[in-house]
Amino acid sequence: MHSSRFLFPRILSFFTMPLPTPLSPVSPVSQIRPVTVLSRIGQPTKLVSPITDTNLSVLEKSKQLAAWTAVDQHVKPEHRVIGIGSGSTVPYVVERIVQLGAEANQERVFIPTGFQSKELIVSSGLNLGDVDQFPTIDVTLDGADEVDRELNCIKGGGACHLREKVLAEAANTFILVADYRKNVEFLGTNFASGIPIEVVPFAYAKVLQNIHHHLGCPKASLRMAVKKAGPVVTDNGNFVIDAPYDQETMKTPYTIMAQIKMLTGVVEVGVFCHMAKAAYFGNADGTVTIKWNDGRVEEVAAAQT
Repeated sequence: MHSSRFLFPRILSFFTMPLPTPLSPVSPVSQIRPVTVLSRIGQPTKLVSPITDTNLSVLEKSKQLAAWTAVDQHVKPEHRVIGIGSGSTVPYVVERIVQLGAEANQERVFIPTGFQSKELIVSSGLNLGDVDQFPTIDVTLDGADEVDRELNCIKGGGACHLREKVLAEAANTFILVADYRKNVEFLGTNFASGIPIEVVPFAYAKVLQNIHHHLGCPKASLRMAVKKAGPVVTDNGNFVIDAPYDQETMKTPYTIMAQIKMLTGVVEVGVFCHMAKAAYFGNADGTVTIKWNDGRVEEVAAAQT
């Protein structure tokens, strides 16, 4: 009872207190502080070649020849956004770009297709960008597992074909670089493991069943890792199915690519059709074969240092 004598005056005084002066409305946008982004773009920096071995095998030399020639013909002085693909030929692409010098590359940004090409860009001292920032790319140079006479190609042996296709579609010019083993009449001639198919893990068993029973590839299988227990996991957190089709099917790669892509759970198919402007193949004799998308075929001498 005694405590109520002290409680009620406090409650009354609370309700008789003057209300605070309302604040002026403030836009939530104005409260966001501008972020200073540090970038090397426009600042000359020391570039480092990713290739240190000067005693290359015939095969590696052929990759280098193709990459150098492609860079010389398609990386123009006015190009500012360049896509860098994946695979064993791509380090030679970066090597040739580095040879252009720091001044030629200081205003350029390079977009990677995966972890490998990102590391190449960073370790070489080139400016790293992202397709989110630069959705239009001047030129993308990428490797391939096989390229047919119409410049259709199989990609995804390194499980990067989703990001590779994004950068290929984003590019004004898409160029393939490879060695002589990848130059074939029909896809599936030498690359026996088949079409790489990136799938969400939840759906891989269903997609495998669809490919086995409805799309005519009973030997399709989940790609397993070599130095890890379980399946290969892509940079996007997905699984990869390899589907080896017969040559008759591979004579019309766009048809089978579209059929696979329609399966629910498929993220991307490692068949690239009607995308490349040219393909450069380094040959064992030191020449480079260039196939163009208009059907022309050229033999040129190797690019020089």
